[in-house]
Amino acid sequence: MKYLLYIVLLTITILTPLNSFSATGREQEIRDVVSAFVATRTAGMGWDVTIRRLTISNSLKLPEGDIDYEVVAPQQWGGWGNIGVTVLARIKDRVVRNITVNIDVEALADTVVALRQIEYGASIMATDLTVQKREITYNSHLAARKIDEIVGKKARTTLRANQPIRADQTEKIPLIKSGQMVTIIAENGVLKISVTGKANSSGAEGEIIRVQNLTSLKEIPAKVIDASTVQVAF
Repeated sequence: MKYLLYIVLLTITILTPLNSFSATGREQEIRDVVSAFVATRTAGMGWDVTIRRLTISNSLKLPEGDIDYEVVAPQQWGGWGNIGVTVLARIKDRVVRNITVNIDVEALADTVVALRQIEYGASIMATDLTVQKREITYNSHLAARKIDEIVGKKARTTLRANQPIRADQTEKIPLIKSGQMVTIIAENGVLKISVTGKANSSGAEGEIIRVQNLTSLKEIPAKVIDASTVQVAF
């Protein structure tokens, strides 16, 4: 199966030819170009990124002269963890060496964490939460980054203490419940109409639910405004 590739082209100019053509000098070039690749790949994500380990698998017997380096990595790489990349060494657009580099990247990000165990169905308060720097993992990279993303919602599952909270583990608390009597309003800049209706589904603020107009007996979609009011398009 072929993978799409994420490619970054970075060029290093040799400033001290007598020293930089050594294997040690070439290794530092590779390290610098891979570090620059990781920085570019994770730029703008708001993470604190550190390369914990960088291992060059191939011998660095490269020709003398200026070399352009191209880093090739799987497009689906998220920017953290263990990954193998290929560094293509080029002289005048001709590939002279494929170099395999294995890296282990630590990425820390602000993460909403539960201070205590929050039971299924419980409302979540600000005092239940804190924000900590946590390492990005296959689960925690989906975690909420700000407390206000979670406060006022309810837990869709039991949330364990000292664990990151993902947005999909919470849901808005319904303001209107199915079967409840509601006021249906329709308004524009000139006219406002209100009638009595019944909710045929539950919904939180801003969500669209089905309501029945008790005057016409028609069921229509309406937006939840508050605990007793819905709005329809007019």
